[in-house]
Amino acid sequence: MGEFTVHCVRFFNYVPSGVRCISYSEETERLAVARNDGSVEVYNFPANYYQEKIIPGDEKRSTESICWVPGGRLFSGGLNGDIIEYDLERLCVKYSVNGFGGPIWNIVPSPCGTQLAVACEDGSVKLFAITPERIVFGKSLDRQKERILCLAWHPSGSHIVAGSINTIKVFNVSSGHLLQVMRMDRRALVGQKRECIVWGVAVLSCGEIASVDSSGKLQFWDLETGTLIRSYTASSSDILSIAVSPEEDSLVIGTAQGAILQFQYLERQAGKEEKQWVSTKPFQHHTRDVLSVAHSNTCLISGGLDGNIVIRPLLERIQTKTYEAALRKITFPHRNLVSCAQASRLLLFQFPDHLELWRLGHTDQSGKDGDILPVTQEHELLLQLKRKGSENIRCSCISRCGTLVSYATASRLFLHRLRYDNNNFSISKVPKFTQPPTAALHLKFSPDSKQLYVGTEGGRVHIMDLSEDTCQHNHTLQPPSGTWAASSYPVHLLATSSDGSLLAVASSNSQIDIYNVKSLSYLCSVPQYNSPPTAISIHPSNKNLVIAYADHQVVEFSISEKQYTDWGRKVIKHGLHHDWLERDTPIMGITFNPSKSKTILLHDNYMFCIIDKSLPLPDDKTVLVNQKTLKNLSVSARMSHAHAFKITRKYQPLLFMDLLDNGELVLVERTLSDIQAQLPPPMKRKQFGT
Repeated sequence: MGEFTVHCVRFFNYVPSGVRCISYSEETERLAVARNDGSVEVYNFPANYYQEKIIPGDEKRSTESICWVPGGRLFSGGLNGDIIEYDLERLCVKYSVNGFGGPIWNIVPSPCGTQLAVACEDGSVKLFAITPERIVFGKSLDRQKERILCLAWHPSGSHIVAGSINTIKVFNVSSGHLLQVMRMDRRALVGQKRECIVWGVAVLSCGEIASVDSSGKLQFWDLETGTLIRSYTASSSDILSIAVSPEEDSLVIGTAQGAILQFQYLERQAGKEEKQWVSTKPFQHHTRDVLSVAHSNTCLISGGLDGNIVIRPLLERIQTKTYEAALRKITFPHRNLVSCAQASRLLLFQFPDHLELWRLGHTDQSGKDGDILPVTQEHELLLQLKRKGSENIRCSCISRCGTLVSYATASRLFLHRLRYDNNNFSISKVPKFTQPPTAALHLKFSPDSKQLYVGTEGGRVHIMDLSEDTCQHNHTLQPPSGTWAASSYPVHLLATSSDGSLLAVASSNSQIDIYNVKSLSYLCSVPQYNSPPTAISIHPSNKNLVIAYADHQVVEFSISEKQYTDWGRKVIKHGLHHDWLERDTPIMGITFNPSKSKTILLHDNYMFCIIDKSLPLPDDKTVLVNQKTLKNLSVSARMSHAHAFKITRKYQPLLFMDLLDNGELVLVERTLSDIQAQLPPPMKRKQFGT
């Protein structure tokens, strides 16, 4: 690290929005996550749990429940009373239907996926038919006096169980009539109202109902008779969520204390058929309420108010106890929320409702490796730009020279011009502005700031010409016919060459196309890979494209020769170190040191790496992170032990990395302790001896 002067930036005040609800699809192996800010995220489990899609939120939209239906369709319901289907190709709301029952607390698809049951504030349970085009209202079940908070279908689709305040109710789906009412035991509850809130229910094939409630109990009921079979006091606080495995031999619950408990259906004695539910594994991976849980065939999934998504594999169901068996905790987004104006030393921070523009600090002193240099000019907040309307900001960028800032919501693109006059600073909207034909999903300025590239649906890129007071659509780059990107996959990443002649466009299906933006022509495509790209960048001198994928592979593609470079082929043939391939977080940024053409700079959340292509690749017998060891060796011994990967974990969690034009390195950190300090206070628990 001695070759760089490093700006260690810690004033990006990022706090993840709390997880409100989650839903896992065994069909597509995707996890949908709805957060408190209204945004929806989709994670690709086969691709190392990569966050492949983000649908921005809206302050008018509050999501309380989310679910998958067969065919990979995604629905949600919330407190505004609307049922929403999402367009996963355009990454926006496809349409919304009013539930006509007030705020919606829960939506659950039928086992066969043809109906959607909706729990409403007015005490009604409404059924909607799922058609190929949209959902259509079918009927309402018998209306009740209390709000319906949670629902569950019998696996046969014959009954619906609804949880409410103090009661659990069973409905016949065909007739719509109420069959059973099960009343909760409130004698042990404290308070004047002594209400017991049923937060979650599940129905087993054997005819048993599992419920969790505010008294901290997990209870099992008989669906036919409405009687209590057994009860477990699992927590001293509310149990807020429940999920059952597809085989119905395991269930998981989440509590208001941040704990997750697994119950398994085990034999009472070895060799006997009689079984019972037994609490087997308690986990404490969250610091706040666990509002939603899911149970797949191989893992337990949970999301809480601390913003973390925790994926804990079930070791008894994993054949190879290797990388697949590792616990995953996803805290940070798998995309950049920071952009840099390399020529003017500015950083643009993206938040859901505003942007912040900062000027980096400055020092006029130098030192040796590891020295902390005194700052002669402090960093400075220049601008806070609030969004227009209620829609959250989807993407943003700043031009290299720092004179243009653009951001986009789900429906509109915005462009502002910045002016600097000594210590005076001003901002104004570009007056003559033409909206692109389709919504922006990704933004990138050309190096000369004369064009804005707008990535959109179907792998297309709109080229917007910029002048002092105008922005107008010039051309649309379309992927060549016959490629996957030419169908329906949205633009995922953009990268430009330093001279502004080349543009690389990556779609979420791993299709990467390269265009000549001077002649507005298609050049070539990178060979299709079986994992989505997470970062791309074009080398400033040789114009090779470096790509990092979700499975942690790093390859180099020659645009001029339209094939992998010799080093890229060497990586594919040799393979990368097993410790490199078993990292938890994807590569999020790639850049280059112009003074050293053989090096590649890249980072994930927990490491910064310099790859020296002139050195040999490490094999699995070599220590991957060996920089401290090399420092203690002689020069000759150091050369014999050196390999291509120089890694430091000094800076973490790392959200952004880039090189300024003067060669200084910018690293943006966000410590977990700072995030925890800004979260809502956790539930107080009395500890022994306090």
